[in-house]
Amino acid sequence: MRIATWNVNSIRSRIDRVAAWLERSDVDVLAIQETKCRDDQFPELPLSALGYEVAHHGLSQWNGVAIASRVGLGDIRVGFEGMPTWGDPAIAEARAISAVCGGVRVWSLYVPNGRTLEDPHYTYKLDWLRVLRDDAAGWLADDPQAQVVLMGDWNVAPRDEDVWDMAAFEGHTHVSKLEREAFDAVVDAGYADLVRPYAPGPGVYTYWDYQRLRFPKRQGMRIDFALGSPALADRVSDATIDREERKGKGASDHAPVVVTLT
Repeated sequence: MRIATWNVNSIRSRIDRVAAWLERSDVDVLAIQETKCRDDQFPELPLSALGYEVAHHGLSQWNGVAIASRVGLGDIRVGFEGMPTWGDPAIAEARAISAVCGGVRVWSLYVPNGRTLEDPHYTYKLDWLRVLRDDAAGWLADDPQAQVVLMGDWNVAPRDEDVWDMAAFEGHTHVSKLEREAFDAVVDAGYADLVRPYAPGPGVYTYWDYQRLRFPKRQGMRIDFALGSPALADRVSDATIDREERKGKGASDHAPVVVTLT
């Protein structure tokens, strides 16, 4: 089984690219982030035509997460227990959805950006990651053999090698000590990085800003990850980052990340 994650940066703008990529990549399950649409606006038909069922959670033109699966889509869950809220009035944003696909509990996650180290959104981000870690640890405590993958845009570059120039990020989010500790806490709870062993850095990225020709200059960040439970990690036989999909007109600023399971 092949599972993937991709921040598409607007599903309505890129549905043709997503459908074409699914058709040629032979991916069974795709976790999608930043769909930027409500549930009633999601362009499901092109994916259905390819044999995929879709679960989507979107509240507005911001955020939005989905799962497309051709190996089943059961026990759909929106959000996780105690997920922090944001805004006025405060709501649980459309940042997490999961379903059981081919026997695997797949989570599509869009972690808050944080904005700046002084912004309340940064505290919100850290709280969000902390609660996710606590819940995820609980899932393994309940069932050590659980097949779980936490896939998505984590908005954290956990190592210095995960950004093109650490000096350029000094004093900014994504690389701060607290963010990295929050990411590592999920790993320490038992969820292994499924991709890095097969696509090691430095210089291996999943995101390149549209500004300042970051992509052709190879000035990217590694912020999209698939973290798997021990039982799932034992099944991984390969993993890749499809950098080619970042090329061309109308590309997302993120590349798909693919994991192959035996």
